[in-house]
Amino acid sequence: MSLFAYSYPILSIIWMMFMFFVFILWIWLLISIFVDIFRSADLGGAAKAFWVIFIIILPLLGVLIYLIARGSEMHERAAQQAQAQQNAFDSYVQQVASSTGSSADQLAKLADLKEKGVLSDAEFEAQKAKILS
Repeated sequence: MSLFAYSYPILSIIWMMFMFFVFILWIWLLISIFVDIFRSADLGGAAKAFWVIFIIILPLLGVLIYLIARGSEMHERAAQQAQAQQNAFDSYVQQVASSTGSSADQLAKLADLKEKGVLSDAEFEAQKAKILS
């Protein structure tokens, strides 16, 4: 490559950009595989440790064997994780949206509870301050 680097400097720049892209792709692939290993519920602790050590000791061979052996399920696990996160977010939004009403509604409920004797004056004032703040 050094022969072309002096004769064609633009080729050297293109080659360096290509190698940089391949390096970034390799790092992304390693991170994806490690995330998939630890996300897998079907692997036990020993199997996870085996895969991690295998990929660290023999990176190229380990990654290729992992992709051949377990690559088809990587997408499924990622999709399940994304769906679980979406469901958790949706339930959180529904919970927050249903539990919060207007301040006037909450104050009216507090006043009703105070009139029924459920809340004392001190509890009523503390809850009122919390709603108004």
